[in-house]
Amino acid sequence: MPDQNPLIAFTLGTGTDHKGRTIEDILALDDFWLEHTHDYIQWLFPIPEAGRFNGFAPVLDQTVRERFANDPVMQAQQRRALDRMLRFLGLVRQETTIEAGPELNPRDHIWLKRGGHNHLRLTRMIRSLHCCHQHDLAEGLKTAIIGLARTRGYVRDETLEYWLRATD
Repeated sequence: MPDQNPLIAFTLGTGTDHKGRTIEDILALDDFWLEHTHDYIQWLFPIPEAGRFNGFAPVLDQTVRERFANDPVMQAQQRRALDRMLRFLGLVRQETTIEAGPELNPRDHIWLKRGGHNHLRLTRMIRSLHCCHQHDLAEGLKTAIIGLARTRGYVRDETLEYWLRATD
């Protein structure tokens, strides 16, 4: 019997998001699409709080959190989503360590600059990984982006504080 929860079904690859896209569809899209489309990140990285602007965004409720805690397939799918987003951001992952890719630079990776929606995406990614019981990955992402933003970027201190608090 297919899972009735849309977020679980989407993550497992048996369902679609609010626009009929599967997780495989989204992970296969290019960086330009990822940069200019704003309604997919909520499905790849759900959080317990409802979004202020996107009424379609799924909320990470207790049922889904428990499923993430106990289902290695759900966790693996989220790691696949993380790896795709890391490539988009110019980062690479080895287990729980995340670091700069060879091409990371502020010109091509705008998350290293002040402002922008990618800062919100990064906050969501950290928070989601933490809430979905992938604490080591959440900490690895947080450590990497804060360190890189401080040494290679121009990110505001306020943004760094959001990233620091994303796992509270």
